[in-house]
Amino acid sequence: MNLLKALAAVGSMTFLSRVLGFVRDTLIARVFGAGLYTDAFFVAFKIPNLLRRLFAEGAFSQAFVPILAEYKNQRGHEETQSLVNHVATLLGLVLVVVTIIGMLAAPFIVYVSAPGFAGDPEKFALTIDLLRIIFPYILFISLVSLAGGLLNTYGKFTVPAFTPVWLNVAFIVAALCFADDFNPPVKVLAWAVFTGGFLQLCFQIPFLVRIGMLPRFSFNLQDEGVWRILKLMGPAVFGVSIAQISLLINTIFASFLVSGSVSWLYYADRLMEFPTGLLGVALGTILLPSLSKSFADKADGEYSALMDWGFRLTFILALPAAVALAVLSVPLITSLFHYGAFTDHDVWMTRQALIAYSLGLFGLIMVKVLAPAFYSRQNIKTPVKIAVFTLVATQFMNLVFVFGLDLRHAGLALAIGLGACINAGLLYYHLRKAEVYKPAAGWLLFMAKLLLALLAMAAALYFAAGPQADWLDYTAASKLTHLLGLVLLGAGVYFACLWLTGFRLRDYMRKAQL
Repeated sequence: MNLLKALAAVGSMTFLSRVLGFVRDTLIARVFGAGLYTDAFFVAFKIPNLLRRLFAEGAFSQAFVPILAEYKNQRGHEETQSLVNHVATLLGLVLVVVTIIGMLAAPFIVYVSAPGFAGDPEKFALTIDLLRIIFPYILFISLVSLAGGLLNTYGKFTVPAFTPVWLNVAFIVAALCFADDFNPPVKVLAWAVFTGGFLQLCFQIPFLVRIGMLPRFSFNLQDEGVWRILKLMGPAVFGVSIAQISLLINTIFASFLVSGSVSWLYYADRLMEFPTGLLGVALGTILLPSLSKSFADKADGEYSALMDWGFRLTFILALPAAVALAVLSVPLITSLFHYGAFTDHDVWMTRQALIAYSLGLFGLIMVKVLAPAFYSRQNIKTPVKIAVFTLVATQFMNLVFVFGLDLRHAGLALAIGLGACINAGLLYYHLRKAEVYKPAAGWLLFMAKLLLALLAMAAALYFAAGPQADWLDYTAASKLTHLLGLVLLGAGVYFACLWLTGFRLRDYMRKAQL
């Protein structure tokens, strides 16, 4: 398998999903703006997302994929199918219980996660209603992630990458066609989440049938593989919980700030998540199965080479994304969100959060590339210890930035970004300390060439964008056309500089076995 082609395939599917995600958020911003109703929805949507990362993309997948890869490569189809059946049955039963408890305990969950809402009875009650509608999404999306782990391990990367498109389609159709049928209209977004989760699960079932890995009900807690996964999940749950606690604390802080703060952070986070998902998630997705196989085969040289390849691609792609987010903050926000109920004030407040996020974007992406290095070796404890330290550091920065320096919602975004940089730095330190990764030659010259290209790109974008305030008065067509031109200009200048300094695509072609 050509890893660069796999990355391009996953990236293109992720790109499609993210573009539709921006269409979705543009509609939400235009129809609902940034205020009481959107704050309530975003808090309600965030809570199942926190648990999704725990049951699906977080602790479960970190423990499941390496064991699954081992079974696939060393134990044959029948034992692998048996493991999948037992794991899927146990996960499904746990998720049903969690979903029921979550719906019943919705008032308590909202009070704990956004206590500032308690002072506004209307906002508090609406958030509870929205949460009860959304909560079954955890069941759907966690099973979707189980299917995604299976498909990725069998080299079917594009299917899980395309799957999120269905959630965005559900949002778009709901906002355009059914908002007027609900009271208040924002409830249509909650039902869109429910429907989108169900559609994603249905979409992946035929592909599981094709690879012969459709799970069947089979409850067996005595399965050796299940217990190995549970043992790995123990510290992983703690580690992922630490990260989610950090996000939850940020929501608590934001709930006490001026109305609109949660929404400004959400829209900035959506822009930041575009390169994070497109680059970090895509790289981590294709690296984990290959690294797991290299570890199982005791191929240390191949393991180190894979990591070096991943690091270089991260630098090449993540650094220009971070620079572009900061330089083009207002063009991006106005082009995507500055319509209807989304005011000029919302633009400037979202801009503050986006610039703060951009300072930590590289760290956020690097964590998603570094973490598979530990998960593939079935080492969960080291990332957990680092996550605990990162939590403490992030909350200390929150206190300093929000209350000490009065940066308000931008301080919360800055703390998340800098915390991710600390996390990435510590992960890299421990990776080198364990002597499982040795950098290949040429890194100093590589970084010098990269810095030159970044400076040229930043200068071109800054002067071509013009005064930021002018973007508030452009028509929608003018904004989108100008933004597209800036993106093409920035990419052209950056990659032209790389080419002139000797970078060639063929140098990053790499094959790996699954």
